Amino acid sequence: MKTSANASSHTLSTAALSAVWLAEGQSSQRDMLASLQALKAQAKTPFNIIASHRHDRPEIFEFSDSIYREPYKNTEDSDEQAIHEPIEPLIPRWQFVLEQAKNNNVKVLLTGRNSIDYETHRQAFNAAGIRLLTGATSVAALEAIDDKFAFMQQCYQHDIPVAEAWRFDNVTELEALLATHGHQPLCIKPVTGIFAQGFWRLDTDKKTEAKYDSFEHLYFTEEKKINTTQFIHAYAHSLMVHERPIPMLLMPYLSGQEYSIDVVCEYGEVLAAITRYKTGKIQHIGYEQPVMDVVIPLIKAFDCDGIVSVQTKADDDGQHRVLEINSRPSGGIGYTTHSGVDLTKVGFGYWLGLTDKPKLADIAQQITPCQVRSIMVGVKIEEDASE
Repeated sequence: MKTSANASSHTLSTAALSAVWLAEGQSSQRDMLASLQALKAQAKTPFNIIASHRHDRPEIFEFSDSIYREPYKNTEDSDEQAIHEPIEPLIPRWQFVLEQAKNNNVKVLLTGRNSIDYETHRQAFNAAGIRLLTGATSVAALEAIDDKFAFMQQCYQHDIPVAEAWRFDNVTELEALLATHGHQPLCIKPVTGIFAQGFWRLDTDKKTEAKYDSFEHLYFTEEKKINTTQFIHAYAHSLMVHERPIPMLLMPYLSGQEYSIDVVCEYGEVLAAITRYKTGKIQHIGYEQPVMDVVIPLIKAFDCDGIVSVQTKADDDGQHRVLEINSRPSGGIGYTTHSGVDLTKVGFGYWLGLTDKPKLADIAQQITPCQVRSIMVGVKIEEDASE
């Protein structure tokens, strides 16, 4: 397979068939493509599976029938396959995908990580008969989901229990907030971000006799704990923050169980969902109604559409509070296959017209609670002769 640095294709299928396209995602694209292949093997009506990415990713592409390299500017890139020569895409990513989707009779497109770019041009995809799945149905909704402070305020407007937060943009504002709220356990995270980047627990809990060791947060980074004085000093003297200000949130640290919820939804309606929580290295898969009692109105409030993930955490009183929505499938959506309900198959079976519209109550009854441990798998990467 030969691909260029910007965009090319390798087509194994017949264009006359309907197709589904998974554009570049965060961390679940491979698992979802595997589920689509399983759906295809069971379907009475054949369809093609297309995948695209900025880079040559054979471990992802092996589960697709056709592949495309998405055009991009190298300034967007941050992973290990960064191309260091300046590259300007000939056309915008969304336009390239739309043109190729038309050529391949694509009926459903899941946009993955660049949802706002696609959502801006939803009308063009609708006109082409393509069911566009960006996680919501408007740019405003996606922007509110992405901005955790705006997200919290919108939750308040809809009476959805949400984790409280106070925004700060400089060290003076942070110190003022700590003076007001420092009597309770607190944590900090950026207004926008993924994968818990920038999240830290502060040692403001007066019930804890010993403060966090100022070296401990450098040694046990996975604990995400930091001495408050050390954080303030680092934040105040950060060249990175000085050159590129990062809006942050100060929040009460919730002591209860955290949940991740994978949700198949359509125009604000939950069609299927699976809840999971983690203890150590074990994921506990099931369907927790008290958690869903928070998730269902949340999905409606933001008119979520496609496959999204939600994070909640219980407070001291056991009330589940929303932390955030991610407008894309979670990295752990593949775990759902072990419960007897594969959410990728449920969603795309419906959107491709292979199955009837899912009903949440029916799906919940089909879920078999289970425990899952993730393992590391190595994949051999062949050298791309075109690079």
